[in-house]
Amino acid sequence: MKLTLQGLGEIESEDFLEEKSSGGVFYAGREGVKQVLSTYDKKVDFIQFEDKTLAHVHSSMGYPAIYSVNRPAYAGGALAVLMDLDGTSVHSEDFWVWIIQQTLAELMRNPHFELQEKDIPFVSGHSVSEHLQYGIDTYCPGKKVEEARAIYYRLTEEELGKILEGRGYPDAFVPAPHLKEFLTKVKERKIRIGLVTSGLQEKAWPEILAAFRAMKMGDPLDYYDAIITAGTALKKGQTGTLGELAPKPHPWLYAETLRVGLGMEEKDKPRVLGIEDSSAGVLSLALAGIQCVGVEGGNIRQGKVNSLCMQDGRNLMEILEML
Repeated sequence: MKLTLQGLGEIESEDFLEEKSSGGVFYAGREGVKQVLSTYDKKVDFIQFEDKTLAHVHSSMGYPAIYSVNRPAYAGGALAVLMDLDGTSVHSEDFWVWIIQQTLAELMRNPHFELQEKDIPFVSGHSVSEHLQYGIDTYCPGKKVEEARAIYYRLTEEELGKILEGRGYPDAFVPAPHLKEFLTKVKERKIRIGLVTSGLQEKAWPEILAAFRAMKMGDPLDYYDAIITAGTALKKGQTGTLGELAPKPHPWLYAETLRVGLGMEEKDKPRVLGIEDSSAGVLSLALAGIQCVGVEGGNIRQGKVNSLCMQDGRNLMEILEML
């Protein structure tokens, strides 16, 4: 059954869980709250009022946030396209999920440990800390996320080094089908392009470079008008940047790309489209007030957020026709 949420549009009600409350802050039937709907991964609650919808983003790290939702319809004639990195532009999610798995295996001192299919929506699309905290809560309660992060960063550095030497995890960073054609056509049409990732700079930039080398396209900065990552990791010997507590599904990465990176304003949003393959990314775009096209291959359907997408596309060239 279709349900219309103020500021968000039509959704499929069966794709969401009806809750009595949202984090003990909002209660259905009290103080103007008509309904509380949660995503299946319980990461985001939509609180429906008569005249507005709020989104309550939960955090396994202990820092939830509440946002007003106001997403205009897409008007056509795109001025800008905002593209996710992992899974949408570069097929790399298997590698990064494997790194999470290896991190947890070392943390538990169990070299035979493997993640299960049900874990995938919780260990992809969010921040490193959120992924690791989920793994700890699920498989080794009592372990510290700080210890897990140290293992993760060491393994990442080691594995990226192997990949740069031509060995290590096979096909870790493969350009999405038709990525070269898509970027070329979009630039020809004078549409601005922003690349957005919840990944840290140290993991995102090598895979962007690897993909562009594979496509023989030269410098990525010649194609993208703005690239926004989750910044640098906070670890011994270097400063860190804000990012680990504000990743997708929070709106900030997409909002910063649009407003700061591309210089676009609220009035431009009806002519902006986001392209995502993850449930966290779809939610992030929705909270940033940007319409989304879902691309196949990620966990959008698994996370049951496909009704938040304007349309689905099998590949980037099919999505090109929607701009």
